[in-house]
Amino acid sequence: MPALKSLALAVALTVSLAGQAWAEGRAHKVAIHVDENDPAVMNMALNNAKNVSSYYKSKGDTVTVELVAYGPGLTMLRADTSPVKDRISAMSLEIDHLTFSACGNTIAGMKKKEGKDIPLMSEAKVVPSGVVRLIELQEQGYAYVRP
Repeated sequence: MPALKSLALAVALTVSLAGQAWAEGRAHKVAIHVDENDPAVMNMALNNAKNVSSYYKSKGDTVTVELVAYGPGLTMLRADTSPVKDRISAMSLEIDHLTFSACGNTIAGMKKKEGKDIPLMSEAKVVPSGVVRLIELQEQGYAYVRP
């Protein structure tokens, strides 16, 4: 009988917590992958981030979006060559829980090839590896999007 009471209590607690989470809105997480030096792809990635954020906000939900750039896509986050830097700066101010991750491996390769430091936008944070970061995010339950 005590086991039955414990089970009933566990079920009641689970139902209560689920109801509370629903009433407060759901939390979502998405990782967006950019590995191409193509302004159309970069803009599509930014459109995805904006649209996902707007959609879930309209539903009363929250969403965390992390855009991960590596390889040729790192150009997106370069202070000197990004074709979308003004848009990134604006979106960083407009959208809560939006982050931009720059691949440290790519930065090191570009630095060696160009013979100079690679300037990043202030919105970018450096991660050791873009691919590893995408793996980590997926292991943490992030949905994966590649525009």
